[in-house]
Amino acid sequence: MALRETRNGIMRTKSVEQSIADTDEPDSKLRKDLTTWDLIVFGVAVVVGAGIFTLAASTAGDVAGPSVSLAFVLAAIACALAALCYAEFASTLPVAGSAYTFSYATFGELIAWIIGWDLVLEFAVAAAVVAKGWSQYLATVFSQFGAEVPTTLDLGGVAFDWGALLLIAVLTVLLVLGTKLSSRVSLVITTIKVAIVLFVIILGFTYINAANYSPFIPPAAAAGEESDGGLQQSLLSAIGGEAGSTYGIYGLLAAASLVFFAFIGFDVVATTAEETRNPQRSLPRGILGSLAIVTVLYVAVALVLTGMVPYTDLQTQEDGTRATLATAFASLGVDWAATIIAVGALAGLTTVVMVMLLGQIRVFFAMSRDGLLPRSFARTGSRGTPVRATVLIGVVVAIVATFFPAGTLEEMVNIGTLFAFVLVSIGVVVLRRTRPDLPRAFRTPLVPLVPILAVLACVWLMINLSVETWLRFVVWMAVGVVVYFAYGRSHSVLGRRERQK
Repeated sequence: MALRETRNGIMRTKSVEQSIADTDEPDSKLRKDLTTWDLIVFGVAVVVGAGIFTLAASTAGDVAGPSVSLAFVLAAIACALAALCYAEFASTLPVAGSAYTFSYATFGELIAWIIGWDLVLEFAVAAAVVAKGWSQYLATVFSQFGAEVPTTLDLGGVAFDWGALLLIAVLTVLLVLGTKLSSRVSLVITTIKVAIVLFVIILGFTYINAANYSPFIPPAAAAGEESDGGLQQSLLSAIGGEAGSTYGIYGLLAAASLVFFAFIGFDVVATTAEETRNPQRSLPRGILGSLAIVTVLYVAVALVLTGMVPYTDLQTQEDGTRATLATAFASLGVDWAATIIAVGALAGLTTVVMVMLLGQIRVFFAMSRDGLLPRSFARTGSRGTPVRATVLIGVVVAIVATFFPAGTLEEMVNIGTLFAFVLVSIGVVVLRRTRPDLPRAFRTPLVPLVPILAVLACVWLMINLSVETWLRFVVWMAVGVVVYFAYGRSHSVLGRRERQK
């Protein structure tokens, strides 16, 4: 049956068959241009960036010490479990929208809306956060070449980040011109940044001092450092009655939750399902292949970084300046390497922002096509791209990146992503029971064991995020529920079809 009806409209589900049929609507049809290689490029492009260039060093200095490499491994395990579930869903339901579309087919409209609202938090905020990191590196590149050009200006007490604004504007235009063109640009830039990452690993290896690895897990609340407490400490350490989550075991676990931000993006591959030529084969390979590549790179860089300099040299300075990958080389007097890294980071973060924007636009497009957001944003132009949705998302992200500080937004992105992973993992089990007849080009192994482990791993990472982050997340989701009942429920295309029957 194409449409499944329930007595409660908010729980109505959209069948897999109907979701696939909707992709053929002439006014909202996306062009199928992408191959397996394109998907791997997108995955590596979006994941290799923030974690290596901006997050590994500061997390080592402020939270975990040398054990940050282990934190990357823990985060990668959680991602791998969720990736197996994403691969089955994406190959079974090759429709734009990722976790939103998957939830619509399994849990119903309200849960689908909530996860879509959650993905807005993940992709849009992540794009803004990384754009600000890009802007910071742009200023670093200018200074490396002898020109002190601030990318953030103080306009009457209001911070104006023109660097972030410039990046978002250029990338928005590129995405309007076409997904395939975006993939080609991403391939060139990704090749450059991966080459630089390999350069960092090889060069950094020659500067490793084994003494810097001891202690591998620094004692909790190290001498001279104040442990974060109150709303800033992890929820787990608060439950455990600890004073904070700086260093020690709680620091390692908190670091795993923080560096999880570095892996955000492999699920963006799933949002391009509708634009893939052979989604049943290409999507699992793109998701799992890109995750495997970046995990190896992350762990290698983390080991080299903490072996080069003592972790205490990577702590955030009193003025709020956070350590980066270039910091380690600069502290050893290898300034020329720091310059190369700064240029590589600039290139690397460019593709991260571009693919994050792409993911956000595709989720917004899918929700608009279903009527939960204005249908006008689901119209595609002559190039087969949703121009209106692209421009709107570009403007909103540009405003956030230009005028708002990054602050604790990274943790907000993490909790939103982990929540999506939990629902997708549960959804695999649900769809196996409700639709065992569906052809599945890729099947998650050991169901329900793998999905259960994925849920447990993601929930574990979630409770290691700060209490403050949890409070903000609850407020954000509550606002989303209000928006659904005020607009989405009454404008739902699926609801209208049911009423007409």
